[in-house]
Amino acid sequence: MVQIKSSKYLDFLSQFGVGGAHPGGLSLTMEVLKNESIDETSHVLDVGCGTGQTAAYLTSRYDAKVTGIDIHPIMVEKAKKRMKKDQLPVEILQSSIENVPLQDAQFDLVLSESVLSFANASVALKEIYRLLKSGGRFIAIEMTINRPLDKTEETDLQQFYEFQSLLTEKDWIHLFEQTGFQHIHIHPQPSQQQDNAVLEDYHFSESIEPETFEVMEQHFEKVLKYQGILDYRIFTCTKG
Repeated sequence: MVQIKSSKYLDFLSQFGVGGAHPGGLSLTMEVLKNESIDETSHVLDVGCGTGQTAAYLTSRYDAKVTGIDIHPIMVEKAKKRMKKDQLPVEILQSSIENVPLQDAQFDLVLSESVLSFANASVALKEIYRLLKSGGRFIAIEMTINRPLDKTEETDLQQFYEFQSLLTEKDWIHLFEQTGFQHIHIHPQPSQQQDNAVLEDYHFSESIEPETFEVMEQHFEKVLKYQGILDYRIFTCTKG
């Protein structure tokens, strides 16, 4: 079974229980979902669901049947606690997106928020394509580099984040097309004010290791260092 590599950054997110670590947070996700046809008949897969913030919103707002998967055991535990506390019928599974123990063509919509860069993107996209019904929709809010990195930059980012895929917009589109996706659309990014509302939901662990705070500080240093280079895109596409 192919596994997404663990990283200190992902450990930091899990211990702090960050619900909206992807750019734009839940507010951006809500805006993107407004353009999709989601109702009580929809079966949705939230890839890398974290603490279950988006999954909870999908079932609360649309009454959709929602499944969430995440590779990190702490995130899975916190997502399950959220659903139990809020009495939401969301199934949460611990799984890598590169090898999901679910049957083909189950889902009307798959959502991925800052997940594919931590995986082998080509393998993960083939798995997402397999899981979607014919005509099913895929939404990806994913890390994107605005220019190719030099070797020093690439090593720096990979060593800290354990990124497996650092792709340009053109690279992403090529991978989507190669996988078989059609009607690929790039949505405009929100204003900077909206984009700053990222960390809006926390489910802290009872005990947080001191090293975790150091990782958090290093993360914010990386964000500043690579400002204008590390970016994101909002992609939507359809299974042919």
